[in-house]
Amino acid sequence: MMAMSVRSQSSEPSETSEAVHRAGFACFVGRPNAGKSTLTNALVGQKVAITSNRPQTTRHTVRGIVHRPDAQLILVDTPGLHKPRTLLGERLNDVVRTTWAEVDVIGFCLPADQKIGPGDRFIAKELAGIRKTPKVAIVTKTDLVDSKALAEQLIAIDQLGKELGIEWAEIVPVSAVGDKQVNLLADLLVPLLPEGPALYPEGDLTDEPEQVMVAELIREAALEGVRDELPHSIAVVVEEMLPREDRPADKPLLYIHANLFIERPSQKGIIIGPKGKRLKEVGMKSRKHIEALLGTPVFLDLHVKVAKDWQRDPKQLRRLGF
Repeated sequence: MMAMSVRSQSSEPSETSEAVHRAGFACFVGRPNAGKSTLTNALVGQKVAITSNRPQTTRHTVRGIVHRPDAQLILVDTPGLHKPRTLLGERLNDVVRTTWAEVDVIGFCLPADQKIGPGDRFIAKELAGIRKTPKVAIVTKTDLVDSKALAEQLIAIDQLGKELGIEWAEIVPVSAVGDKQVNLLADLLVPLLPEGPALYPEGDLTDEPEQVMVAELIREAALEGVRDELPHSIAVVVEEMLPREDRPADKPLLYIHANLFIERPSQKGIIIGPKGKRLKEVGMKSRKHIEALLGTPVFLDLHVKVAKDWQRDPKQLRRLGF
């Protein structure tokens, strides 16, 4: 019978852990669309990282902060590591590797409903090269499979570790959508953090500048329902975020002017839609999330602009914040 560090919800902290406060950084890695952003949001309990059913939606390193009486767990959500085809792709991969070198624990996300593939092995091999950082294998999307398929995936992950010389600190099945074992995952990550005081004030959920988070929420809304070739071609820059001066103090309104950049003039129509209908929907959807995030009514002014082949142009990448 094989020993496996899979835990059930009844796992109890040790008696001595109460007196010790821990604080540190954890990052989730995995191939694109392995459920990293959804897991970050579930742990933090608020929409922090953008989620989409398309690969490569997370471009910025978004930190979600989990506050607990005994610990502060700072989650770094990186882009999915992948075989780069553009300069942007190469830079995203560099961001991932730099992040791995700086965190206290790495969570490797593997979806329960997909067999371990070449993309997973590619990442696992890279992880095997990082000796000191503890690694936790997280089986995501467990709500999509039955117990037999889940057991097979757990065994396959254990085997993958043995093959590559990775010693998993834990193997944890979770469902962020079904909220199963999410708290348990936090319980298992905390002991792997260094002892120390909280690094962020109570109540902070992310250290990303508000403008970056607003841009990400607009970008997420713009990604919904567009043709498959478009996602990588959208960048959003918030040009201005100012309170409207003509408003009474008890009825504030925040004016946000943002540009959506695409690579080719032919893509403009896809984003704007017939008679501007699609862009209006993007504005309505993202405004709701932005108002929830900032806690104030917002007037959103969106414009679509062409930045020719921006993913391959270093100067334009810099201008768009990459």
